[in-house]
Order: sequence, then structure tokens, then C-alpha cells
Amino acid sequence: MADGDSDDDDDERARKNGGFANTTIGQDLAGGRHALAYVRHLLRGNRLKRRAFFETVNETHPPVLLLHGFLGTRGSMFPLERRLNGDGICVFSFNLGTFNIRDIRRSAFLIHRKIEAILAQTPVKRIDIIGHSMGGLIGLYYVKKLGGFDKVRKLIMMGTPQKGTWSALAGVATMGLWSASTWQLLPRSDFIRELGKGPLPPSVEYFTIAADRDWVCPPASTPLDGATNISVPLGHSSLVVSEEVYDRILWALRRDPPAQSNPP
Repeated sequence: MADGDSDDDDDERARKNGGFANTTIGQDLAGGRHALAYVRHLLRGNRLKRRAFFETVNETHPPVLLLHGFLGTRGSMFPLERRLNGDGICVFSFNLGTFNIRDIRRSAFLIHRKIEAILAQTPVKRIDIIGHSMGGLIGLYYVKKLGGFDKVRKLIMMGTPQKGTWSALAGVATMGLWSASTWQLLPRSDFIRELGKGPLPPSVEYFTIAADRDWVCPPASTPLDGATNISVPLGHSSLVVSEEVYDRILWALRRDPPAQSNPP
């Protein structure tokens, strides 16, 4: 069995089970499997082999940059990267620190430089960004505050605490002395207030995906005015593992604006 195929097998079994997968028990079981898969891939760390292929890149299918969340690694996004590659999409990810705990502004500046390097190698002028949890805030800060709006076509944020999250208190208590982002993730932090100021640049298409069973980033904190807001009956780690979520991501990437269609 190829590495990572077990994640797809679990989702396929869930689809075959039909109604059971949509029950509370079925969703809990799926969430447990997804959490274990997330941890397994997280432990891959940041030393992943890049499999980007530029021959598939054009204006309607630009490269996709994946941004992992707080305490995540490039490996934690591997299930999503593998599926995107399988659909012929050119994917990039970057090392945002050992477990991505640095200042969000600093990470946004890092991807600013990296995106410039990506675009220099491709025939297109804009990319798509998919961010999980805090990764979505990194992408949004880049777009709103660092002029990234003219380099980004679509920004998809999964389980991203637009209004902050009180679960960040656990991070403050354990690593607040050396992790600026733990404080920035708190509701009403200076960072959250700064990011919320001003309108969304209209040249970018925005999507949020909230997980109804997410205690890390409660669904009420995820929607963003001016974005297409989607919800799924899953948990936080499921957002990068679940085939159901991937279907919505693929819909968002392939949707032709300004067509008004509903996610699958």
C-alpha cells in the first residue's frame, strides 16, 4: 500500500457506510481516525521532498502554496499535498520553523519572499494559498498588510481563527515566553485587531472552511466577511485529512469567478 493510502481508504469506507458516517458517533470515529493520521504525518517534520511540476501551471491552474498551522509541520499537510498532486496541481510548502510558533508577521514576510521566488520560475503572475489554522492568518496578513493581493488569486483558510481563539491560552501558559504567536492568536490581541482593520482587497477570492466539531478554532471564530464561508461536520485535524473537505477545496480552486455556485 502506498504511503498515505490508508487515509483515503478510511474516507472511502465512510462514504460506503452512508448514513452512519453522518451520525454523531460516525463523525466522532472519523474525527479520531483523522487526528491519528494528522499526528502521523506531522511527525514527518519539515524535510519533505518537493514534487512541484511546472508543466501543469497556467493562469487558471496556478501553483498552490500550503501553509501549516501552529505546532504543525510541512508533513502535517502531506495528505492534502498528495491529493492535489494527484489531481495535477503544482504544490509548494515551506519550513515555517520547527513547529511554526514564531511571530505571524515574520512568517508572512517569509512567504512574501518565497512567493516572489516561485513566480519567478513560472509563467503566471499569481498563486493560490491554502492555510490551515494559523497558516490562514499568515496568508491573510500577507494579502492585506504586505501587498500580497496582487500575487494571490485565491486564499482558502481552514479552521482559521479570524477572531482569535481562547485555546491559545494553553500555548501562552506553556511557551508564551518565546512564542509570539501564542499571544497573537488570543481574541482581541493587537495582532487580531490589526488584521481586522480595513477591507479585504477585492482582487483576491476568499474562502473559509469551519469544522463544526472544532474545539481548537471554534466555528464562530472562522467566518470572514467578504469570503465564501463553508462548514463541515468534522474536527480541526480532519480539515487536512478528510476527503470531504478536499472536495470543497478542489471546488474552490476550480471555480470560475464570479460564477455563483454552491460547494459540493
